[in-house]
Amino acid sequence: MASILTHVVTWMSASLAAERARWLLWSPVGLGVGIGLYFTLRTEPPIWIGPMAILIAIGCGILGRRRDYLLLVTIAFGLVAGGFALAQWRTFSVGHVVLERAVTSTTVSGRVASVEQLAGGTRVILEKVRIGALEAHATPERIRLRLRGKAVDLLPGVWLQVRARISPPPPPAMPGAYDFQFHYYFQEIGATGFAMGRTRIVADGDDQLTLAHRWESFRERLTTRIRDSIGGTPGAVAAALITGDRGAIPEEVNEAYRNSGIYHLLSISGMHIGLVAGLIFALVRAGLALVPAVALRYPIKKLAAIVALCGALFYTLLAGATVPTQRSFLMMGLVLAAILVDRQGISMRFVAIAATIILAFQPEALLNASFQMSFAAVVALIAAYEVWGQDFARGKDKGLTRRISLYVAAVALTTVIATVATAPFSVYHFNRVALYGFFGNLIAVPLSSVWVMPAAVIGMVLMPFGLEDLGLVPMGWGIDVINASAAKIASADWAVTTIAAMPPSALLAMVIGGLWICLWRGRWRRLGAVAVIAGIILASFAVPPDILADGNARLFAFMSGDGRMMVSSRTGARFEREIWLRRAGYDVGEEESWPRTNRGKDLRCDTAGCVWEAKGEIVAFTTERAALIDDCRTASIVVTAVPVPGRRCPSAKVLVDRFDLWRGGTHAIWIEKDGVKIESVKGVRGTRPWVIHPGSSRTRERATPETETSDEEDSPEVQDSEVERD
Repeated sequence: MASILTHVVTWMSASLAAERARWLLWSPVGLGVGIGLYFTLRTEPPIWIGPMAILIAIGCGILGRRRDYLLLVTIAFGLVAGGFALAQWRTFSVGHVVLERAVTSTTVSGRVASVEQLAGGTRVILEKVRIGALEAHATPERIRLRLRGKAVDLLPGVWLQVRARISPPPPPAMPGAYDFQFHYYFQEIGATGFAMGRTRIVADGDDQLTLAHRWESFRERLTTRIRDSIGGTPGAVAAALITGDRGAIPEEVNEAYRNSGIYHLLSISGMHIGLVAGLIFALVRAGLALVPAVALRYPIKKLAAIVALCGALFYTLLAGATVPTQRSFLMMGLVLAAILVDRQGISMRFVAIAATIILAFQPEALLNASFQMSFAAVVALIAAYEVWGQDFARGKDKGLTRRISLYVAAVALTTVIATVATAPFSVYHFNRVALYGFFGNLIAVPLSSVWVMPAAVIGMVLMPFGLEDLGLVPMGWGIDVINASAAKIASADWAVTTIAAMPPSALLAMVIGGLWICLWRGRWRRLGAVAVIAGIILASFAVPPDILADGNARLFAFMSGDGRMMVSSRTGARFEREIWLRRAGYDVGEEESWPRTNRGKDLRCDTAGCVWEAKGEIVAFTTERAALIDDCRTASIVVTAVPVPGRRCPSAKVLVDRFDLWRGGTHAIWIEKDGVKIESVKGVRGTRPWVIHPGSSRTRERATPETETSDEEDSPEVQDSEVERD
């Protein structure tokens, strides 16, 4: 046994030494490990831990600098420590006031920081906020507010006043679900809400406009001009492709794009930045080549690269500089910079540099679906084309038919690789897989590349002369074709399937295995398949909760013996109910309401609740105090919407009452052979700076339906995190 272990260690050491040139690629992985460790903690660590770990790593590096493997381990530890410290500093630096209680009706005023036109209204982010019902020290600096109707004349920088209902950012709908409070914390948004009356502009703010306000105002005007030029749904999609504003796209179109597997086209990223930069580069280089005096005296290729770099930067800023767009610009910038210094273009090293830069400035991006899916796709594609790229390159000089065939094959291969690479993240975050995404991309990607995006560039170039219709109108025609194909594919049977949420351990195993396969070059990269298979096995054993209870006691649910989700209401708490269904692997509408009369001996219901017999346990769901006495005499698990004084419930070995829901948020319960497992939102998240602690006055007010803000249902963080794979 010892000899086998020695042989394995020797083999792995030799493989590691042979891959020395690839060590740098693991730098962002080390940072990511440290960042992940920080964000998985349930209590805030002392501020000195991260810096102290970095100092220890530096000291060990100095002592072990003459021993390669000791130095390698020290560098790895230093990267982990660096990631931990960066996340600590980022959390500390964005600290801000967060609303602690819901305010049902108050006057809100502030300066508009950004405007988003939705299909059914307008959403703004306000800064320098004043809230009539709150003291200055308890008022958030920035809030997100949904206004009534379309406010097309509203631009960043103006001051507005409105009567509104505001609430703290909501907690997750269940343990493991999307955490609004976390993501809003790092966006420095301290409250959300919606207007109850007419919006009044109190000042234009022209004398106080910052450069950021002027830029946002320019983006808003440009978005409106694009929509007006094309009109209808194609105009809304065109605005999304040019300025990144997807708010006006109708929900049925969003759903068609999701279910046909082409939603990544609506998120500006690698394909869009690459096409824009490539078109500018080609046009500038061709134009300069037509002038002999310039072409013979100056390096026109490098001049074209500089202009293309400026164009890519402009497009990135125009699109709002989201994480995928930043990643795409960084990589494209490195490719164009390589042209300036006569070096090779895109490589895995550029991806590592881009990931390191983003994680250094935005450590929280590691937990975003956009970051994960974007880098998963690009890493997998580069790794694949490192192997097969030369085969495609050799076929470029073998005639037009051959080149077209290779292009179609490249699109097909790219789609397959990107789909496989992003599938684990799609399942983990969105619980859905578009089964016909291959065909959707086979149609939409070439259309975007040769028709839609070139027309967009032409339209933008001609816009200063008032001739943008020459490019934007044909762009709309191309979008119409894509929309029609997306709707056709999405309407097919089995176009999309819903999959139950996988545990984080399953995703982590797949990520480790995928990175091992993609970042190494030798034969030992195949070992990564073991981790990927382990992740798939872990995901297949995931079991949804048997019982769910909403933190506001408005909704209860359980999994019936025949595999259906039974819910206490199909009208209240719609957002929470849809999240529960999706994470359990069901489509919306597949749930059933509790019957008001008995349904067999295992389910007995009346107006006060239900008693359910499952897996050897008697579970009582109680909504009225009068039924609590009988349930506490017979049931072993009691879930109730009313408080139980003194927690006196004799027969219950598990009791979740109104106080538990109030303090802990939504509860999930699994009935297992060796006992009952309980998780709550509070228990999973712990006490971190972005967590609004249960027990505050805010929680008491949110326990009533009339204080709920529903703006999160169409939040881009929920709908539009399904990000790019190109």
